[in-house]
Amino acid sequence: MYSFETKIRVRYGETDQMSFVYYGVYAQYYEVGRVELLRSLGVTYKELEEMGFALPVVNMNITYKKPAFYDDHLTIKTTIKEFPSAKITFHYEIFNEKGDLLNVGEVVLVFVNKETGKPCFAPEIVMNKLKEKLG
Repeated sequence: MYSFETKIRVRYGETDQMSFVYYGVYAQYYEVGRVELLRSLGVTYKELEEMGFALPVVNMNITYKKPAFYDDHLTIKTTIKEFPSAKITFHYEIFNEKGDLLNVGEVVLVFVNKETGKPCFAPEIVMNKLKEKLG
C-alpha cells in the first residue's frame, strides 16, 4: 500500500449556491491527488503519455460525508492498495483543516496502448517505482 497527501485550497468558483464545494469538483480534486501521487513515485502523466500509454477513467465512486466550503484548506490522501495490472485503482480520503473526513472515493483507470487503443498491462516503470516504495 502506498499513500501520498496533497494540499489544495477551495476556490470560490468551485462552490455552489449553498456555499458547498460543488459535488462534481471532487473528480478534479481526485485527479490532482493521483497526478501528485504518481509524481511522488517519480513518474508523470506526461511521461506515461509520451511512452504511448493513456489512462482513461472507467469507474468512479464517491461517498460524501460532510461539505467543504470556500477557502477551506483540504488534504487529499490518495492510496494505491494493490499493484496495478491492466487497471489501477486509486482510493481517496479528503479531510478539512480540522481533520474531519469529508468524503471517500475510488477511481479505476485502465492502461491503454495509445497506438492500438486496446487495454494493456501497467508499464514497467510504474511497477518498479511502486516496488521501490513498498519494498
